This record gives sequence, C-alpha cells and structure tokens, in this order.
Amino acid sequence: MLTGKFRASYVHVFEPQVPQGGGDPKYSITMLIPKSDLATLNMIQAEMNRALQEGLAKVYNGQMPARPKLPLYDGDGVRASGEPFGDECKGCMVITASSKTRPSIVDLNVQQIIDPNTFYSGCYARATINFFAYNQNGNKGVGCGLNNVQKLEDGEPLSGRATADEDFGGRNAWNGPATYQMPTQGNTPAGYGQAGYQAPSQPAYQNPVGQQYQAAVSQGYASNSYQQANGYSQPVYPGQGYAQPQIDPITGLPVVPGGVMGI
Repeated sequence: MLTGKFRASYVHVFEPQVPQGGGDPKYSITMLIPKSDLATLNMIQAEMNRALQEGLAKVYNGQMPARPKLPLYDGDGVRASGEPFGDECKGCMVITASSKTRPSIVDLNVQQIIDPNTFYSGCYARATINFFAYNQNGNKGVGCGLNNVQKLEDGEPLSGRATADEDFGGRNAWNGPATYQMPTQGNTPAGYGQAGYQAPSQPAYQNPVGQQYQAAVSQGYASNSYQQANGYSQPVYPGQGYAQPQIDPITGLPVVPGGVMGI
C-alpha cells in the first residue's frame, strides 16, 4: 500500500542496522502518521487484518493468536517497552517498516537520493509498505515491510543536532574582520613559545662529604682527584690506617722501607 504524508524518524535507509534485541541487519524507517490522516490509518488497519487472515492457515496452523503483536502504536501512549514516546510523536500513530533489501529513496521528481544528509529523521515523506503474518519463537503477530520511499519536503531534524543556521546565524553571526590577522611575538603570553619564557632552573650538583665520603673510602672508591676537590689528602686502603706505599717503577712492586729501587 502507498501511505499518505508522514514525518520520518529513526531513518536507516542507506545503511542497515541490527534491530534492538538482535537479529539480521535491516533497513528501516519509523513513520509518524498524523491521527487526522484517516485514509492512511484505515488502510493500515485493513492490511493488518488481511495479513492475520492469510496467516491463519499458513502461519498460525489454523488457530488465531489471542493477542497478536501489531506494528501500529499510539504516539500519545507508550512504546512496547513501556516507555513513553517522544514529543515528536504526539498526535501521531507510530509504525516502523523494515526490509533486508535496500529501499529506493527518491525525490519529488522520482530521482534517486544518494546523499544520506538529504533524507534524514525529521523530513517528510511517503512510502510503499506491505504487511505479513509471522510466528517466530512463540511470537505471533503482523510485521510491516518497507519497499520504497519518496521525500516530499524538508523538516526540522529530529537528531538533536543543531543546523548550520542555528550555529552561525542570527546573533551568532560573525562580526569580526574578514581577513585573518597574524599575531605578533610581543603578544605571546608569558610562558608560551619564546616570548617571556623562563626555563626552569636546575639545582647545582653537590659532591658528597662527611659520612658519604668515608663510606666511599671504606669501599676503596675515593680517588686522588676526588679527595683534592674536597679538601682531602692521599687516599687510604680499605680497613687500613697507613699511607699508600711508594711503587718501584722498574719492578712494579712496593718499595720496602729502607730498601733500594730496582732490587
């Protein structure tokens, strides 16, 4: 059947989406049909009844479900989950149509719409849909299939995203210079870049003294240069209290007190 004019919501007609609760990805659109459009709503009701009667023998095994699930909801009521519908649904009947096959989206001239930004949640359209009975995992009811969609006119987006006119028009219009002014170095705030920037100072290195030096001596690590730099004389051997003996340059052995070098 061909619907009358509705407002599009939850538009997924360019890329399939996984339905809530899981399942195969589908293309879908939620239609907000004004309650005043009795022609469309009466056709939908008739098509749902027809689907139930056809499914009685083919799908429901000759026994009509006591409370079949139907895809049409009152926008002034609550969703299947029990949550209320949004304000955009007030005064409308709400129905979602879906398909595993990508629908054709056309404009008023029946030209293909390929830009996803052109057909969006909030615009107005009409569509061809079909109804079928289903019995899946104990769930029995009527589903709504999506065939093709025609955009009729633009509308306020329902995504919650502001338009460019709202962001940059009206009192948000730009009143500054038309050309960009390069900032000068003198205008650079202190602490940024080179202007006024002070590098953090580093503490001067202090050689260890006192107990730290004695610990180094006890391990045999203190050198002559180290001692001289810190006001010390000849190094001492670990654990010893005498000065280092003189080394014979010929033999490489320590010189015995009172001895002769080279012997």
